[in-house]
Amino acid sequence: MKETIKTKIVQYLEKSNKKSFSLEEIAEVLSLQKGKDFQILVQTIAKMEQEKSLVFTKKGKIKLPQKLILLEGVFRRNERGFGFVTVDPEEDDIYIPKEQTGFALDGDTVAIDITHPADPFNDRGAEGKVVEIRKRNLTQVVGEFTLFSDEEIRETDLYGVVKPKDKKLGDFKIFIAAEGIRPMEGSIVLVEITHYPEAAYATSLEGIVKQVIGYKNDPGMDILSIVISNGIPTQFQETTLKQADEVPDEIDPADFPTRRNLIGQSIVTIDGEDAKDLDDAITVRRLENGHYFLGVHIADVSYYVTKDSPLDQEAFERGTSVYLTDRVIPMLPQRLSNGICSLNPKVPRLAMSCEMEINLTGKVVNYDIFESVIQSVERMTYTDVNEILEQNNSEICSRYAALVPMFEEMADLHHLLENMRTKRGAVTFEDREAKVLVDEEGHPLEIVFRKRGVGERLIESFMLAANETVAKHYHQKKFPFIYRIHEDPKEEKMRRFLDFASILGLVVKNTKGKVSPKDLQAIVQEVAEKPESMVINTMLLRSMQQAKYSENNEGHYGLAAEYYTHFTSPIRRYPDLIVHRLIRSYQLDKTPENKAYWEENLPDIAIHSSQMERRAVNAEREVDALKKAEYMLDHIDEEFDGVISSVAKFGFFVELPNTIEGLIHLTTLKQDYFHYFENHLALVGERTGQTFKIGQKVRIKVAKSDPETREIDFELVSAETIEPIVIKKQGNFRKNKNVTENKRTEKQEKDRKKGRNKKKTKKQGPFYAKALKKSKKKSDRKK
Repeated sequence: MKETIKTKIVQYLEKSNKKSFSLEEIAEVLSLQKGKDFQILVQTIAKMEQEKSLVFTKKGKIKLPQKLILLEGVFRRNERGFGFVTVDPEEDDIYIPKEQTGFALDGDTVAIDITHPADPFNDRGAEGKVVEIRKRNLTQVVGEFTLFSDEEIRETDLYGVVKPKDKKLGDFKIFIAAEGIRPMEGSIVLVEITHYPEAAYATSLEGIVKQVIGYKNDPGMDILSIVISNGIPTQFQETTLKQADEVPDEIDPADFPTRRNLIGQSIVTIDGEDAKDLDDAITVRRLENGHYFLGVHIADVSYYVTKDSPLDQEAFERGTSVYLTDRVIPMLPQRLSNGICSLNPKVPRLAMSCEMEINLTGKVVNYDIFESVIQSVERMTYTDVNEILEQNNSEICSRYAALVPMFEEMADLHHLLENMRTKRGAVTFEDREAKVLVDEEGHPLEIVFRKRGVGERLIESFMLAANETVAKHYHQKKFPFIYRIHEDPKEEKMRRFLDFASILGLVVKNTKGKVSPKDLQAIVQEVAEKPESMVINTMLLRSMQQAKYSENNEGHYGLAAEYYTHFTSPIRRYPDLIVHRLIRSYQLDKTPENKAYWEENLPDIAIHSSQMERRAVNAEREVDALKKAEYMLDHIDEEFDGVISSVAKFGFFVELPNTIEGLIHLTTLKQDYFHYFENHLALVGERTGQTFKIGQKVRIKVAKSDPETREIDFELVSAETIEPIVIKKQGNFRKNKNVTENKRTEKQEKDRKKGRNKKKTKKQGPFYAKALKKSKKKSDRKK
């Protein structure tokens, strides 16, 4: 009966145009005015109030509660407990305070309610709270196991506890159920999560050990822990290895009569000394009309890795090879990647070729894309090519005398292509790639820089030309295809960067409207020789969007390219393999059915490939940070010169010439009381006016380095004297609204003075007693 009345009340309130009703109005509509019926109605409404399925207005009228408008997004947890939710990549993230996270963990899909809307006038973002966790992201954790005593195991029915390696889970403990694998003390284990945090156990999880990875002091265990915690597989499936074993070790060109046979051409590979998977080979010559002929020949991996085979399925899941400090986790088994697919010298190999005719402005005026059989005549290294082209090393020039003229033509063509890209606006960062060298135990010995000479850059130029040519061809054919896209920067992020650049005294020509690649190119060129160039390049990269894979051609902003794809590395990148498969597919089948198949499947391939790329990059960054922290552990109390790379209200970061970054915390600056001025990205001393800002040279001492957290702390020894920032004082220094210490907004201060912040007392008393009393009086009157 009550459930029926409840349903009728809700239906009536939902259908009515009025927002609120008195008790008598509802009783009349539902024909429940009589004594006993009215009493049941009162009880039902009281219950509904408790359930919050209806509410009362200030005048005591009944209405439905305002529906909560929830937003769904992905939660990113900071190691200090708070987090941010990304609802729309085009909009700013929503801040979630520590006490409002609803026990969400990093990567969870959550529903949130906005508690404080964004206030752009005061540069404050939106704030919210997690209302519901819709999908858990964390299912497995890697950590160090601590074994309980036998008595504790009997009492708790737990084997012990695991401390997670992931610093975002640093304040959590994972209790291990006494079932399945019982690890040894100090083991590094993979745990499958079975219970997540809740009210009584806010920092606890529970799980079962699925795998013992090794012991905490085993060599290489630190890197292996990061790999496994990122979900990167370290072993191939048996079915995958079995298929790889069935692939032949060599080919006979006579078995491929329909392929174009290019054996006999001066085709070479150029790679690093330690490269084993050679997936690109090139040839260049000058044509009679003065143009250049460029042949780019890529390992035909898709011939061996067929659609939906075990090799294909595992390559798709992995998405990419992962390159770490002392190891490579390949996308394909080594039998393929270092064997039959690798374009090893002086043996025939299957390739996918893109031959281009390039005029003297760098434009591709003719091209052909086809399947081929090649045989590289030499396996060249970047070092040897640079010795030939930059140093004119007589010994090496003599060794490769037959190829030197071609290398010189390659250099000429490279400079021509490079100038073409510069003219159209490509943003080129002369990045200094740092490599941590380790010993056999995995301990870091040295940080060295990979200098990019002409050899490295010409290979880059030729690969870019092939990638653009292939992308343009299939876009113009209107065939479904996969592209490598780099979207225009978000206006707000770019505006912040330009403001930051102007603070450093850089002349920014474009201050309104869309910022072109040429505008950014000018900034990069202006700071190329300045000490702060590292900082500016880093800030610019952070202001730009991440490149990704897509079935839609959006162009490549950073390259200023209208068409771009990844065609040149199918041994180590799954999208490149798919590009080759698409080429072969369209050569054999141009039917609408084939196009429809790819149109349906390419979006998922693009999304997954982008996700796996991000996973690999995250693992590479974590390992890099770990090894750099280990390296600095050997240099405690040593002094180094550096440059301030970023400034925050809690201190500033300093980047050393070896790319290592450490924090100088505000609490260690004893010489003055410093205020943070966000609009100047600077810390300013209250008494002395001493200023610390981005790009400033400093000398530091290494105070602390923690490989577990990957955090490095510096102490300031001395700082370059710079022009102090003049801040207009508004009365007391601390009342400047740009200063961190100002905690209240102007509106909050007014509200406080007027007493508006006092808690309001609840005017509406308990409904049930009041309504029941009213019901009794009504019943007495009727009698």
